Amino acid sequence: MKLQNLVIFLITLFHLCVESTDSSHPQDPNSCASASRPPFSCDSSDPSTKTYDFCKTTLPISRRAEDLVSRLTFEEKTTQLVDTSPAIPRLGIPAYEWWSEGLHGIGFLTRVQQGIRFFNRTIQHATSFPQVILTAASFDPHIWYRIGQATGKEARALYNAGQVTGLGFWAPNVNIFRDPRWGRGQETPGEDPLVVGKYGASFVRGVQGDSFEGESTLGDHLQASACCKHYTAHDLDNWNGVNRFRFNAIVTLQDMADTYQPPFRSCVQEGKASGIMCSYNEINGIPSCAHHDLLTKTLRQEWGFYGYITSDCDAVNVLHVEQKYAKTPEDAVADALKSGMDVECSTSARSKDFPVSYLKNYTKSAVEKRKVTVSEIDRALRNLFSTRMRLGLFNGDPTKQRYSDIGPDQVCSQEHQALALEAALDGIVLLKNSDRLLPLSKSGTSSLAVIGPNAHNSTNLLGNYFGPACKNVTILEALRKYVSSASYDKGCNNVSCISAAKKKSLELAKTEDQVILVMGLDQSQEKERLDRMDLVLPGKQPMLIASVAKAAKRPVVLVLLGGSPMDVTFAKNNRKIGSILWVGYPGQAGATALAQIIFGEHNPGGRLPMTWYPQDFTKVPMTDMRMRPQPSTGNPGRTYRFYEGEKVFKFGYGLSYSDYSYAFASVTQDQLNVKDSSNPLSESSETPGYRLVSDIGEEQCENIKFKVTVSVENEGQMEGKHPVLLFARHAKPGNGRPIKKLVGFQTVKLGAGEKTEIEYELSPCEHLSSANEDGVMVMEEGSQILLVGDKEHPVTIIV
Repeated sequence: MKLQNLVIFLITLFHLCVESTDSSHPQDPNSCASASRPPFSCDSSDPSTKTYDFCKTTLPISRRAEDLVSRLTFEEKTTQLVDTSPAIPRLGIPAYEWWSEGLHGIGFLTRVQQGIRFFNRTIQHATSFPQVILTAASFDPHIWYRIGQATGKEARALYNAGQVTGLGFWAPNVNIFRDPRWGRGQETPGEDPLVVGKYGASFVRGVQGDSFEGESTLGDHLQASACCKHYTAHDLDNWNGVNRFRFNAIVTLQDMADTYQPPFRSCVQEGKASGIMCSYNEINGIPSCAHHDLLTKTLRQEWGFYGYITSDCDAVNVLHVEQKYAKTPEDAVADALKSGMDVECSTSARSKDFPVSYLKNYTKSAVEKRKVTVSEIDRALRNLFSTRMRLGLFNGDPTKQRYSDIGPDQVCSQEHQALALEAALDGIVLLKNSDRLLPLSKSGTSSLAVIGPNAHNSTNLLGNYFGPACKNVTILEALRKYVSSASYDKGCNNVSCISAAKKKSLELAKTEDQVILVMGLDQSQEKERLDRMDLVLPGKQPMLIASVAKAAKRPVVLVLLGGSPMDVTFAKNNRKIGSILWVGYPGQAGATALAQIIFGEHNPGGRLPMTWYPQDFTKVPMTDMRMRPQPSTGNPGRTYRFYEGEKVFKFGYGLSYSDYSYAFASVTQDQLNVKDSSNPLSESSETPGYRLVSDIGEEQCENIKFKVTVSVENEGQMEGKHPVLLFARHAKPGNGRPIKKLVGFQTVKLGAGEKTEIEYELSPCEHLSSANEDGVMVMEEGSQILLVGDKEHPVTIIV
């Protein structure tokens, strides 16, 4: 067995050396270290490059990309349409890998070939930030941006060290967390379109090296390329026999307009994302990756998208094999390319399900059968090479280019590790704190029992799509820094808790001064290709929690890991469970953050970015995509905007060690007159009571913006960082309007007893409009109510 492992090790090392070698630059085949030169094109030491327009950095990128594509043979063109694009030695173009992961720090998947190499290299780790759903709970776009910045910097450092064959990162995931059972909801910023869109734009701008907001300052100089996924209405993986390859999402125009599309529009228009991934699912019968209206008309023509579009992995095969949308492989190729897709992610080299790359193998025959034209292939290639050029990969020696000063010292830097801790501290949500059980006294806690299957497992803290973290600390280890003698029992066999060994757990509960239970979910319960069937804690976890709480000397602390809502009503109502903390998947510093919060070194301020539903919610089929309630089918509505049923915990809920009070200090306009417009009325907008936003026009939309000032006071005895959420609702509910919707959010840091004012700028055309049944945004006459905490302020709209 040891010999076998040694052979595997040597083979792996050999392949890593070979894969990292830049085929356009000869290297010593006996030295892996010599493969550390980053791959690039247009080497000035090669005289032929001086004759190539695509190497002339003074020319527009569009011209350079056009020149390069014109020099390719047809055979070379077809090889460049897949994520693993081979080298073109005669033009000095190295191989390129489009697929790399950077969801919450640089990720690494051992089962697939990606553009990142960690094994046996100069850089062997990367900062692992909290999983996105927890970071979203901070409601702090500046943290989201800084995490993007750090991820982009570490990516560029890996490239400069010769460990990257691609600088495209397929993140963020900006799908709406519509259903609490979705296994990938953990990857998203939650259920609110405004939050998800702002997260996407902030993260993208950070990754790509742009300014935090405003006009882009990048030009054509990307630090790394961010790709927003999965476009669009995608939020089912494998539920009750329905998988993502065969799911036809039936989506109303109304839901598309105000729920599913806004985050992607923000990614493109505010974030300036350079990549978009089309999803597996069909939308009203048309697969996303074959949807010309979505990929070309909406993305490029309406939103002004400038970048490349990739398929989700093997989605072109899915068009033919799974969905039967395309009759032949050539039809699948044509459908994808004609619709606007540029590159195919293919797992054919390591997949039993999809052993053939369609674009690699069938593009030639598709052209021969006149199903697709060479000009359509050229368009895709221009988009792809333009992106690579924007990354500076065709500008010559990278040591003389922008970003060349980003070295290995900026990977796992103290700054980035401190940011990972800050993000976890600001995201963790305190859900219950009866009689102010928390924080625990550092000096007064004489003994501590730590119980649960998530207490001593550092990998479970990382979520999915993670890389080799800078360092890992388990929750048990972090708590022992405060109570060194803390005892431990796993309690369950694992997180599924099929069997629970209560004896030792109960003994510890009876003898120790304080008990902390570390329970919840892990990737065996929710992940890609695995949706949940229910919302309760797995197996015998509830029984173990209740038994330990009953046996304990004093109320226990319950810590919940997991990236999706859990029905913990039993714990919420149990007096012997004094405090509940949700920590998501908090990343490499998550255990330290949790311990600091429990022992009072940090005041928790996170707020839930998704509704926590009761188990009864699972009666609604996950396949029902409608956001609005449908009494005839038993659909009670989705997310806080439309769901009026019982909740375990509501969207935006979160406690603190301090109490905060709010007041509306000023609203610059109480009446908004949108009657006059330089644009003529359309027939539909003559209907009394509302106007189309498109008829109001950009100029008047700008003119009727107004400011809302809210005063916030920390009434507690501890400094804290606090998200302040501003909502709006129609005075008259119904007619498909949201119950309420988030229109602004900011975080404020206040000392004990400190008071401040924060200002929101609201655009009525964006924040106070709603989608009608035709998917058109309208401004309705009447009163709308602004809400912050328990305070309200009316605003009247006159049309």
